Amino acid sequence: MHQGDISPAEAYQRLQNNPAAVLIDVRTQPEWVFVGVPAVERLIRLSWQVFPSMQVNGNFVAEVEQMGLPKDAEILCICRSGARSASAASALTQAGYSNAWNVAEGFEGDKDGSGHRGKLGGWKAAGLPWVQS
Repeated sequence: MHQGDISPAEAYQRLQNNPAAVLIDVRTQPEWVFVGVPAVERLIRLSWQVFPSMQVNGNFVAEVEQMGLPKDAEILCICRSGARSASAASALTQAGYSNAWNVAEGFEGDKDGSGHRGKLGGWKAAGLPWVQS
């Protein structure tokens, strides 16, 4: 199990306060392109699931290890709504990373009454910086 869940606002603050902290966006390449990404300095784009099959990326932990992040680095994982990133943070914890966290509401948050994301919870709804290709 990972260290715990934090809000997007807390994740942003941690990135501001800790120059060694990193944000791993574990969504897929189409999500990064069409939905946007957090606009932060230390952003790593590494999919937890491979598009389009959405099978778990069996190389996820190995790819993080190849980046040379220290095992005690503050790693914040984010996805669309918090489910994939919780799994990714837990996998990193199981691999010996002692400071992996889940951004619980994700980038887009839950669906609103109209079935749309991005307005009810999440990084975007919190008014945190983001960019879209």
